[in-house]
Amino acid sequence: MTTSNKHPGAPWRNFYGRVKGKTLRPSQETYLEEDLAALSPGPVDWEVNPERDALDMDAMFGGKPVWLEVGFGGGEHLVHQAASNRDVGIIGCEPYINGVAMLLGKIRDAKVDNLKVYPGDARNLFDVLPDGCLDRAFLLYPDPWPKKKHHRRRFVTQEHLEPLAKAMKRGAIFRVATDIPDYVRQTMVEVPKAGFEWLAEGPADWREPWGDWISTRYEQKALREGRTPHYMTFRRR
Repeated sequence: MTTSNKHPGAPWRNFYGRVKGKTLRPSQETYLEEDLAALSPGPVDWEVNPERDALDMDAMFGGKPVWLEVGFGGGEHLVHQAASNRDVGIIGCEPYINGVAMLLGKIRDAKVDNLKVYPGDARNLFDVLPDGCLDRAFLLYPDPWPKKKHHRRRFVTQEHLEPLAKAMKRGAIFRVATDIPDYVRQTMVEVPKAGFEWLAEGPADWREPWGDWISTRYEQKALREGRTPHYMTFRRR
């Protein structure tokens, strides 16, 4: 998530994470210059949509079911889902420009055309998503903010969960994956408060990945370092 406070009507939203890392390769610069604008979900940022008018989801995806991935990292899972579900439209949201550039390269390679990309703060996107427009959402290995004083920066707080819930249909599925035990705890406490029910019936339902799962580079790092992934599935009440 990034901050977007240049417009006088925009709320103050602090952003703590980095938005750019190492220098992009020339090919990645090309992807950003040539591909990113065409993949925009529409007017999201305050500078171009100060009235916060809702996005036209039918114009975006032609009436397809809509999924959202918050913080897609390098884009492995996002492209995998888009390629496996051509009858679904998927929006990816990620402020880290290096990750966006990696995703654009993967989109070219996979030749998927049912994706939109917002390279910014998820809260800005939530502002303009119509109520009840999402059929599925993913939060996969989000920034854990391990220090207790930083837990309020995690995505699984009501500041983020309430607008996400508002944008999801009743019965829509919300998947969360993390390898951080305390993030699991906070997820289990906070997500139900926002209007979701946990669907687990036994240990396999959080210990084993979903049937359509593709392991991401973040998960592979967690496994190498001896951490245990948890896969939590919630349904919007």
